[in-house]
Amino acid sequence: MAIDYHKLLNFPIPEVRERRTKRDSAFYALSIGLGQDPLDERQLDFVDPLRPQMKTMPSMVVVIGHPGFWLRNPETGVDAVRLVHGEQGFRIHRPLPVEGEFVGKTRVTGLVDKGAGKGALLYSEKEVRGSDGTLYATATSTTFLRGDGGFGGPSGPVKEPHPLPDTAPELHLDLSTRPEQALYYRLNGDDNPLHSDPSVAAKAGFPRPILHGLCTLGVVTHALIRTFADYDATRLRALDLRFSAPVFPGETIRTEMWRDGSFRARVLERDVVVINNGKAEFA
Repeated sequence: MAIDYHKLLNFPIPEVRERRTKRDSAFYALSIGLGQDPLDERQLDFVDPLRPQMKTMPSMVVVIGHPGFWLRNPETGVDAVRLVHGEQGFRIHRPLPVEGEFVGKTRVTGLVDKGAGKGALLYSEKEVRGSDGTLYATATSTTFLRGDGGFGGPSGPVKEPHPLPDTAPELHLDLSTRPEQALYYRLNGDDNPLHSDPSVAAKAGFPRPILHGLCTLGVVTHALIRTFADYDATRLRALDLRFSAPVFPGETIRTEMWRDGSFRARVLERDVVVINNGKAEFA
């Protein structure tokens, strides 16, 4: 079944209404690695729901109001087995509360046909609002549809990646991941067996289950907030990045940064860049 350009562009992605508690906010922060140093009270502010000054990690916007794997619906015409999460970003309009009622509304914002045998790009946007209509954040995503090129859609416009400075990184921070971290992170709502089942990972060409790309994004967000804002999460206004390679749970992620907010990340054990063309904005 080939993609119908107009049908997919206007596909009715279900709206998601949910209540998030302080425990949900704490679990998300734990799932991306905060709290590994029990003596660092700045991290404890994100993982202990009993602390009066509890904070929410801004990257939690990627899991709030998540519509699930909607591209698996055969009505989309997409080859869901061959798609890849290519880029992710978010912009914070108001700091996310540590608990409350939220509404997530996702829509397709663009489709690019790269040609037969070359795949396609699907751009989407999710607004996260409170039950009273307050807009807290906007998350953007690019999905590479590897098996769906040649459907007769437009060849552009294509989002250009943020160019990194041509100088050496000025700052870096190493954060370790845990061997079971993907098993925790999937409980945020992404239960793709690629991240938990060794046989599924093997069929996809990996020696073992891989870490969710959005978990890697969370680890990098932690590094950025720690480096540029001393854990004042409200200072992070926006973030955008490109996924370039998977992380295996247990590896160490080094986030390499420039003072203008540009960044990339690599795993030290294999010296592989896993996040590229990143840009963060701080107040």
